[in-house]
This record gives sequence, C-alpha cells and structure tokens, in this order.
Amino acid sequence: MTKSPLQHQTRIFSIANQKGGVGKTTTAVNLATAVSSLKKKVLLIDLDAQGNATISLGISRQGKNHNSYTVLTGQDSIQNAIVQTSIPYLSVLPSAKELLGLDIELAHIPKPQFFLKNALCAPELNIDYVFIDCPPAVGLTTVNALTASHAIIVPIQCEYLALEGVADLIKTIERVRKNFNSSLDLHGVLLTMFDNRSRLSSSVADDVRRFFGDKVYQSVIPRNVRIPEAPSHGKPVLLYDWKCAGSQAYIRLAAEFLKKEKESLKNEH
Repeated sequence: MTKSPLQHQTRIFSIANQKGGVGKTTTAVNLATAVSSLKKKVLLIDLDAQGNATISLGISRQGKNHNSYTVLTGQDSIQNAIVQTSIPYLSVLPSAKELLGLDIELAHIPKPQFFLKNALCAPELNIDYVFIDCPPAVGLTTVNALTASHAIIVPIQCEYLALEGVADLIKTIERVRKNFNSSLDLHGVLLTMFDNRSRLSSSVADDVRRFFGDKVYQSVIPRNVRIPEAPSHGKPVLLYDWKCAGSQAYIRLAAEFLKKEKESLKNEH
C-alpha cells in the first residue's frame, strides 16, 4: 500500500492568535525561512486577506489568479497556485483580497471546514513543513487552518493585555478538536516583542509561563527595529539583516522547533 505523503511526511502548523499585532505574520515568514535554510522543503500558506506574509517574501499579489482564495473555493489545485520564492526550498501559497468574504461563501457549502485539509492531501505535494499564517479572527478561514493542522503555534506579545482573548482561542482549539480534528495539538506559545529593559515585558512573560507552563518556547523574540523594517524591502528579517537580534532569535526558535519535532517523532515510534 502506498503511504500518503500528508500522513507520513508533511507536518502542518497554524500560526494563530485572534488578537492582531502580536507577530503572527513575522513569525510565520521568519520561522518558515529559518527552517527552509536547513534544506527542509517548506510551504507558507497566507490566509490573511492583508497579504503581509506574501509581500514579506517579495511576492506581488497583483495579477495573481492562483492563490489561497481560489484553492479554498475549489477553483484551483494547490499545486497550481503555489509560487516558488527567491529563497531555496521555500514556496508560498499567496493571499488574495477576496479572502475577506470567504467565511460567507464557504458557510453555504457542505463541510466547509475541510477545504484546506482536502487540498493539502494532494499526493504530488512534496513538502516537509507547512506553516499557515492565519487572519486575526476566528472564522471559517482559521477553522480551515486548524482542521488541516497537526499543531498550532501561538505568538503572544509581551505587552499590556497580552493574555486578552487567549482563553477564547483555547476554546476554539478545543471545539476544533471535538468536531473536526481530534489530534490538534498546541505545539508552543511564543513570546514576542520582548523588551528586556521593561519591567512590564518581564511581568507579562512570567504570567504567560505560569499560564502555559512548558508549552512556552524558551526562545523569545525581542523588540527589534530591523524586524518591522524588513517587509518594506520584500524580505524576511533573516535575509534583510541576519546578524540583528531579531534574526538570531528566529534562528534559535527554528532550532528549538525542530528539536521538539524530532522528540515528538521519537515518542510516536
């Protein structure tokens, strides 16, 4: 019997938090870049209508007739819509502005939660890791991502009200587990925008570690001016300035992520 590439090779991760401005896209782009630099085949799926992940990888959304919207609405195969970036081993499924109305369109179709999962089951899809940049809302688009994923990565910024909305996200994960994807796991919680000069940042980090325990990554993403500068140049911060503190933090995160993956695989066997 032929083994399914999705079941036995590809690992799929949603990067999600219903709160905006927490570093979801930055994390999706730079974690995907760092993992691909280790010669792993990586696909980044941009499900946010703003398309910041697409733009951050130097891909224009103008004139693109093949994108995450056409895939999710069944107009396109995922293989046809994937775009190879200038970074070896890293491809992207670009965003589209039409994603804004996707929840309404999918709501009238039977089993709309499974569209992305079904698309990713394509036997020709030869990918090691898929990272999904989710929109800052819990609608059918995000539920599609969680239904298709093995695990979720949750960025939380080290600022006031950081944990606001996280309880709702946990409830959403539990609902998806119960109804659509019983094996969905919380891979880890990532502290972002950490300022080591700020007492507030340290206090928030302590609160998050108390709340989530060992699910919080040891790697912490600092507040670093090079990180928000990079997208305007169409580059991940790892390519824009690999020596800066932000880049080094994402390199450490990728190493921690892959170590955790290796341990998880070992435990399965």
